[in-house]
Amino acid sequence: MPSKGWHSRGYLPHFDSQEIIQFVTYRLADSLPLEALERIGLSDRPESLRDDLLDRGWGDCWLRLPQIAAIVEQSFLTFDGERYRLHAWTIMPNHVHVLLGVNEESTLSDIVASWKKFTARHCNQQLGRSGSFWQTDYWDRFIRNDAHFEAAIRYIDNNPVTAGLAKTPADWAWGSARLKR
Repeated sequence: MPSKGWHSRGYLPHFDSQEIIQFVTYRLADSLPLEALERIGLSDRPESLRDDLLDRGWGDCWLRLPQIAAIVEQSFLTFDGERYRLHAWTIMPNHVHVLLGVNEESTLSDIVASWKKFTARHCNQQLGRSGSFWQTDYWDRFIRNDAHFEAAIRYIDNNPVTAGLAKTPADWAWGSARLKR
């Protein structure tokens, strides 16, 4: 399957290619109130502000429930080595971060759509609810070099610590850092 390169579904621009590693963030549908989204849109550093605002834990934070986080984590692990190669991930109470390389037969947009569709259905079922589970789009950033790769892993592993949810990255139950012990 050919890579898409730069594309958009009317929301955010994305770069989809099998030759690069991607840092992906997506969030629960209720994780950022309208005022927060407006602040992000006006910011000269929207990514940093977005990450700070997500770590405040707004919304229902369903991902803090072990049974829900387990569904999301299993969705990442299921096709690791087949459709993509996972390098790091963490599941926060209202958002997730994943660092991955996409295999030749897949696209980043298809992978993220698959994760979101599968987990929305199963999580909503587990929660006894219906309706939007995930925000429509996702944020992605392609990794430029080895230093950027290492910085992305550090960010992902340390996000629970920075947000005050764990003392060390290895203490967080829903991230790849715990597997590095």
